[in-house]
Amino acid sequence: MTLFLLVRHGENAWVNKHRLAGWLPGVHLNKNGHRQAKEASLRLSSVPVEALYSSPLTRCVETAEYFAAQYKLPIIYHQEFGEVRYGDWEGKKVKQLAKKPQWRTVQFFPSRMRFPGGEALREVQFRAVQALERLSESHQGQTVMVVSHADLLKLLLAHYLGTHIDLFQRIVISPASVSMLHLSEQGFVRVLRVNDDGPFEALKKPGKDKPGKKK
Repeated sequence: MTLFLLVRHGENAWVNKHRLAGWLPGVHLNKNGHRQAKEASLRLSSVPVEALYSSPLTRCVETAEYFAAQYKLPIIYHQEFGEVRYGDWEGKKVKQLAKKPQWRTVQFFPSRMRFPGGEALREVQFRAVQALERLSESHQGQTVMVVSHADLLKLLLAHYLGTHIDLFQRIVISPASVSMLHLSEQGFVRVLRVNDDGPFEALKKPGKDKPGKKK
């Protein structure tokens, strides 16, 4: 089995700009974001993580650096865990984008949405799931951390929860929160925590019992 800790980056410096940062370079954590990332690394200090992957974007890298220092691990940058490519919408104000007819598609029919000059959300989900499945194969029996972005993590969790992509916006992923996912070699999936920002002292790896088996 592979146990994944899915961490969203801390609050970034664009939080008050109300713009889509996307893949634009130089979007750093703000002071609160650094605090959130540091506190998250301390909360998870009792969890034995054996590999650390991160989106290559600055706000994720800065978040991952706190965990890298905590676990004495190198950060492995992974393009497939990068933000949605919003294309022509990157850098634009959300208030302006909300006036576009496509905004309704984003909110209610995301499975049909392709950002102009960018990605379709279904493509983002596919690349993220494929990347996680490959890591599951190469890190069997280990605990792996992935630092990424809210929409990508919501799309991942929607897939493993069996939730249609059109409903993925119902999942909330807060800054520096942790979600936990267990993938077994036999194909079993356990979503153990979602959007967690509480203590992890009682954290235990799930047993090998099959679905429906009574203890």
